[in-house]
Amino acid sequence: MIAPSTDKHTLDQRRAAHAWEAVTSMTKQIKQQPDKAKAFRGQAKKLPMRIMAAGLGHGLAFVREKGKAPELLSQIGDWVLNKSRNRDSVAPRPGESALLKTIIEKDALFLRRATDEVLAYLLWLNRFAAIELPDADDDD
Repeated sequence: MIAPSTDKHTLDQRRAAHAWEAVTSMTKQIKQQPDKAKAFRGQAKKLPMRIMAAGLGHGLAFVREKGKAPELLSQIGDWVLNKSRNRDSVAPRPGESALLKTIIEKDALFLRRATDEVLAYLLWLNRFAAIELPDADDDD
């Protein structure tokens, strides 16, 4: 899933850069759609615990079912399916269900690696979201 990179940045630095871009793209929407930014932060904050409690598939499906943070699912899918393996990927960002569909289709090894990668990515995303996005006060 994750191939060695020839650039000077570590995988963790690349995770951080992608997460920063994801959060800053949400900050541009704060004035027009403040609830969208709050939902993004709130769902991102809760997702690691959902993944650890029920698994990656269930965690992603829960966020998808709520329908409050499709951008979160799309950004996570973009990182895991495209950018983690190929920093220079120009593939369009996948839809909100792409990662969920992929983990259903792939083997157990992919699921384990994707789970580890999503949890590592969410560490950065949540740190940046706490700095840049309004706090969510929903109960989901």
